[in-house]
Amino acid sequence: MTKPSRVDLVGVGLNATDTLIALPNYPERGSKVEYSSATVLPGGQVATTVVACQRWGMTTRYVGILGDDPAAALHHGAFTQAGVEPQIITVSGGTSPQSLIMVDSGGERTVLCRRDPRVALKPEDLNREWIVNARALHVDGYDTEAATVAAGWARAAGIPVIADLDELYPGVEKLLEQVDYLIVSRDIPCRLIGEPDLEISLRQMQRRYGCCLTAATLGDNGVLAWNGSQFYQLSAYAVPVVDTTGAGDIFHAGFIYGLLQNWPLERQLDFACAAAALNCTASGARGGIQSVEAIEELMATGIRHAPAHIHCTAGSD
Repeated sequence: MTKPSRVDLVGVGLNATDTLIALPNYPERGSKVEYSSATVLPGGQVATTVVACQRWGMTTRYVGILGDDPAAALHHGAFTQAGVEPQIITVSGGTSPQSLIMVDSGGERTVLCRRDPRVALKPEDLNREWIVNARALHVDGYDTEAATVAAGWARAAGIPVIADLDELYPGVEKLLEQVDYLIVSRDIPCRLIGEPDLEISLRQMQRRYGCCLTAATLGDNGVLAWNGSQFYQLSAYAVPVVDTTGAGDIFHAGFIYGLLQNWPLERQLDFACAAAALNCTASGARGGIQSVEAIEELMATGIRHAPAHIHCTAGSD
């Protein structure tokens, strides 16, 4: 087997075929609502992050799994067009991951997901050379055991691991022990730690798992991050929002781009906030990926949302 080329970023995780349905308002329970159009686009957490980094001039590899349906062809075409190296396992007769996304007039999205249990990435599907021939690894934790194995290989090879977590999957704590930069959805720290104060939760996450950084993305409130010695809170940029789909994925892409440029942490987070904001100005998970120059222009001239007091409520799992 030929040794894979060395890339800047390898991503191991989710892809999805997104069907976007624009609605004036989120439907009330029991209501009947008409819609005028539905648009099918490629998406998925890690897949979208990898594509964004490739568009910004990085070399990338995507490792994932698909069925053998038309959705798989859509993804292969998108990776080829972007220039991403795909390492994709195909499941004969399997249905590729699908998401139905309802987007209201304010751009807020509600996601319904469908996953074929046969289309699940397993540790034996991975090739260690795909992982260690990279400058950074990005995972989302959905196929948790495979992500944990990949993160362990990367950590042993001295490769930084970045994680995007929007759910507490079974066994995820073993993965978190292998993560250097843990950037999660708003409610995850409080649910994971069982502590209603977000700052305390981020501190405890950082100590428990030994991460270099723990952070939570907060929508209009931007991001709150803890690096073991101080907090960084950056509000989101105020832009005309069309669709928030993929905002978190592009935030992670922006963070990874800055990390591999060796920028100071605050600049990494700021670039990530600006990249995510611009992505919200168009439809789809990848619809508003802008150039590095456009992102830096927003950083220089953009207006932010007013800072807000951050609080979350712990839940149970």
